[in-house]
Amino acid sequence: MSNKSLCIFVRLAVIFLIIKNDSQMLITTILFRHYKHILILILIGTISFSALAQKKIPKDFCIKNNELELYNLINKLRVDYGKTKLQLSASLSYVAELHINDLQNNHPDTSICNLSSWSDKGDWTPCCYTKYLHKPDCMWDKPKELTPYPYRGYELVLYIEDDFNTDTIINLWADSKEVLDMILTRGNYENKKWICSGVAIGKNYVSLWFGQRRDKLKKPEVCNFEEQTSDTTIIITTENKPNTYYLVFGSFDNIHDAKEAYKTTKADNFPNCDILEKNNKYRIYLNKYNSMKEAMFAKQQLSYLYREAWILKD
Repeated sequence: MSNKSLCIFVRLAVIFLIIKNDSQMLITTILFRHYKHILILILIGTISFSALAQKKIPKDFCIKNNELELYNLINKLRVDYGKTKLQLSASLSYVAELHINDLQNNHPDTSICNLSSWSDKGDWTPCCYTKYLHKPDCMWDKPKELTPYPYRGYELVLYIEDDFNTDTIINLWADSKEVLDMILTRGNYENKKWICSGVAIGKNYVSLWFGQRRDKLKKPEVCNFEEQTSDTTIIITTENKPNTYYLVFGSFDNIHDAKEAYKTTKADNFPNCDILEKNNKYRIYLNKYNSMKEAMFAKQQLSYLYREAWILKD
């Protein structure tokens, strides 16, 4: 066979491998027996095609209502601190969804491996993310590996055992200076500039991703279930009613217990405390504020006795 004929044969073989995946092993075997020196070219072609195929996001991918709510709360928090809003990224939300499912089902976060680890049970590169062996590229490169987003991503992961809602998540993150610095690109993250973000909420895990470049995919749709049920607090706001943030200290099932706690709290130098009735609960709040930033600042000033207070948005 001439060199020209051999070149044409290689091209045809690669194209056939791409179109006929079922015949890949048979053709590779034939070429290996007769033309060992062209096997590498064909494998490169098939590997590249396989990698390209993995980067597609399912057409029916969507985010849940509580995930959209958390995304909006993150943006509200950033705006309160003078930061810009972030683009909602379909790519980063998809990576977040894959990761919380991996964490929930396969538990790679065991032994010395922390929450940013990935198991070997999926179509991704497994890795044990640990402070003892600093190799963050496996986490940073997951958006490039799994989606069309060709840039690095930076993840914030949370594990919660008890029932929780979006307010719980925000409060837990806001209580950590390191986490707040990451969200607001301060401190160790001051050299970053977040442009987009993606989020996913599972049974026990929450994943929030940040990117420094825009996602070219359109923003994800909200899942349209026939019947949506959620344990999250349903927040209804109108343009005529500004958001209110309550600094809550206690929650009770009946008004009698709530009134007793109210008397004690008010006498402990909280003149603005009152009772908020919501979702069949009676909550004692120490004060109310017009922004998350004000409420968080007030929470940080509380004494040790009131360290369990949390912020409720209404």
